[in-house]
Amino acid sequence: MEERNLHIDELIAAFLSRGLDKEAREELEAWISASEDNRRYFMQQQEIWFSAVQEEERTHYDADRAFEVFRQRVAEHRTSKRPKRVIGWKSVFKYAAAVLVVGLVSFFSYQKGESNLKEALTQVEVEAPLGAQTRLRLPDGTLVVLNAGSRLVYPQDFGVDNREVELSGEGYFEVARNEKLPFHVQTPSLSVRVLGTKFNFRDYPNDEEAVVSLLEGKIALDNRLHAEAEMILLPDEQVTLDKEEGRMRKETTKVKNMMKWTSGKLFFNETPLPEVARILERSYNVHIKFATDTLRGFCFYGCFDSNDQSIKDVLEALRKTGKIQYVQKPQIRNYAPI
Repeated sequence: MEERNLHIDELIAAFLSRGLDKEAREELEAWISASEDNRRYFMQQQEIWFSAVQEEERTHYDADRAFEVFRQRVAEHRTSKRPKRVIGWKSVFKYAAAVLVVGLVSFFSYQKGESNLKEALTQVEVEAPLGAQTRLRLPDGTLVVLNAGSRLVYPQDFGVDNREVELSGEGYFEVARNEKLPFHVQTPSLSVRVLGTKFNFRDYPNDEEAVVSLLEGKIALDNRLHAEAEMILLPDEQVTLDKEEGRMRKETTKVKNMMKWTSGKLFFNETPLPEVARILERSYNVHIKFATDTLRGFCFYGCFDSNDQSIKDVLEALRKTGKIQYVQKPQIRNYAPI
């Protein structure tokens, strides 16, 4: 029985990291669908695996080493004979994280039946909840940092025939170079194509603009809202897409400042107050309401550290500019500039 479990553990670890060939994937699918116990075991091992990967991320991702950590965690779990909370993100890593496999929950509810399993195993979804960030290493070695309220989706066979991901929100990418297999990031507004580079991509669904900023290398952008010529970006260049007009605009800027959020810094450079409010809402998981629209015309400069400064600290700094006042409503955790 122990040998059988070890074989299944190896299949699960390979599925979550490097991917499986057709025969191995079919074997795993059949095993999961064979019983409710197998289904529960798969979900439990999935949590243990991602915990092991997050621990490895503190240095660099190593699939073999991560699997060894995975094995140790499995052994500890079996020895304890009691449920173990393995994703204590804040104690394991500086930022909280949420990692989910798309479709697995709905499949395992048995409401849609076994036919949904293959679809469930084709995509992986990684999320950063509000008030947190998530760091992950893709199977090709690419580092991704997701900002609060963001989501990344990629195929289970990522890195084999394609390197395509879908982004909702904001992500910083350090793309592993592969000239034979370009890396693509898509949102509903923009498509970015790279070979190997470092860049930031922000496109939250409710934002009026999508912004791509290049730190190193070179990237090509395609406008998905309006027919435009492909635009090439070089280091310290930034493209802003106005979603209403559907047009891209390129400018030169200090892109390094745009990356400060990856270490918990909030950098405002003549930033309109509505955008400041959106950033604070995502970073601190609060709701900010404007008492009057006249405030929307104000812009602010400044740099804050969300790791050391509370939302009240930031709002106090903004208040001291003399432009705004705010009222805190503790019962519903709202902060409302007035």
